[in-house]
Order: sequence, then structure tokens, then C-alpha cells
Amino acid sequence: MILDFITWNPDPAIFHLGPLTVRWYGLLWALGIWATLIITQKIFKHEKLPDIWVDKLFMYTVIGAVVGARLGHCLFYGWALLPEPETFMGITFKYGNHYLSHPWELLYIWQGGLASHGGAIGILIAMILYNKKVSKKGINWIFDRLLIGVTLCGAAIRLGNLMNSEIYGGPTSLPWGFIFLRTGETQPMHPTQIYEMLYCLITFAVMWWMYWKKEAYKKNGLLFGVFLIGVFGSRFLLEFIKLNQEAFESNLLLNMGQWLSLPFIVWGIYLIVRSTKLPKSA
Repeated sequence: MILDFITWNPDPAIFHLGPLTVRWYGLLWALGIWATLIITQKIFKHEKLPDIWVDKLFMYTVIGAVVGARLGHCLFYGWALLPEPETFMGITFKYGNHYLSHPWELLYIWQGGLASHGGAIGILIAMILYNKKVSKKGINWIFDRLLIGVTLCGAAIRLGNLMNSEIYGGPTSLPWGFIFLRTGETQPMHPTQIYEMLYCLITFAVMWWMYWKKEAYKKNGLLFGVFLIGVFGSRFLLEFIKLNQEAFESNLLLNMGQWLSLPFIVWGIYLIVRSTKLPKSA
């Protein structure tokens, strides 16, 4: 029997324990971080690197990802059209950001709102600090090893988005379309959370194969470049069928996710081209 569509209405909460609610999204974030740690430990052990490097890398990565993802959501997607344009110092503003006037709500992570591009920027800043304080081998060296596991974390997070019935695509007639009852949808929509989960898993498989079979980590920046193209290149294309997260994006030539992906795509192309001209390191 071939399905015409899939009706989707899971409870985002796994269970309640008094005032504490354990949600699928939070659990999958935690599992993704754990998977990243396990894979990075295996890589560092293979290269006979100090154990303490992994522990510190884990701390820097988690803090950078969570803080960056939250700030990214609030600063990139927190804009709304003002009821009346406001003029400040001779400049007229049509849009305002709720978090600029309510900065304490930046801490309200339990209400939702984490942006992958913000998480990427947060990790980048964290790795600059990690390189300066710990490894001293360069940013590309760190990302060539760390990002293999991060792809699995990205897949877990997108599965969490699916459990929350959020960040999905537009209408579709394909048999795997999802009717997201929780958000009031009445027609099948593209389950772009699954598409994004798949490109993360494919990118992981490619990077894993390149690391272990082709020793790609000896070409400084190559694996990092593959990650940027695999994740942000796919994200850019997928945004064409996704619904905009915020109303202001409908007035943009490309939506916010695409504009934020472009610098990472260019960076990835540069790293791959550059790495092909470098000799293999020991």
C-alpha cells in the first residue's frame, strides 16, 4: 500500500517529572553532543593526541554552540515589522527586534529558538579561543577533526525539529508529505527536517570515509571545506522549498538562511581548492 501522506502529531515532551519536562529536542541535542564527543575521542586517539585536548574541546564546543545558536536565533530571526516606523538619530526603522528591548529573554532557551548558523559562528569563535589556549595547530586543523562528529549532531537536532513539528517546507504532492497537525496544517508539507537530517548523514559518511580511507586530514582544511559545502550548500538549496521562519523574510531576494549560508559556501570552495595544492602533512 502506498501512502498519499503521513499524518504527524507527536508530543514534543517525552515525560514530565514535577515542574521538569524532558523533551525530544533537548534529548536529541544531548545525544548529538555525546556522539560528537565519542567520534572526536576516536580521532584524537588515532593521532595519539593528549586526552585533555578532547575534554577541553568538548567544553569549548558545547558552550560555543549553545550560546551561538541562541544569540543567532534572537539576532537573525527576532525581527518584526513595527506598527509605526520609528526614527532614531535621523534614521527611520521599519523593523524592530524584540530581544533588543527585552535582552533578559535571551536566556529563555526553554521557550525554543536556536539557529544553526548562529551555532556555527559560536563554534568558530570558540575554536579560535581553543586554538589560542590549547592546540595551537590552527583553525583548519581543529575543524578537520571536530566537524566529522558535528554532522551527526546536526542530524540529531533536525530529528528534534521534526519531533517539535517545526521548520518544515511548503506544500507537496509527494507520498512522503507530512501533515503537521500540531501547527494547524491541513495539507501535506515537505518534511525538510528529514531532508536536512539526510544531508548531514551523507556528509558524515563522506567525511568519515575521507578521513580513514584517504587520510584527508593530512590535507589541511580539506575536510573542513567538504563539511561547509555538504551542509551549507545543501541548506542553501533546500531553503527554496522551506517555509520562511519569519514574516520579514518574504521581502528578501533570498531568505535569511540562504544569505547566512553563502559565506560558508564560498569559504568551503576556497578551502577545498587550496587544500588540493598543499602537500600531505605527516
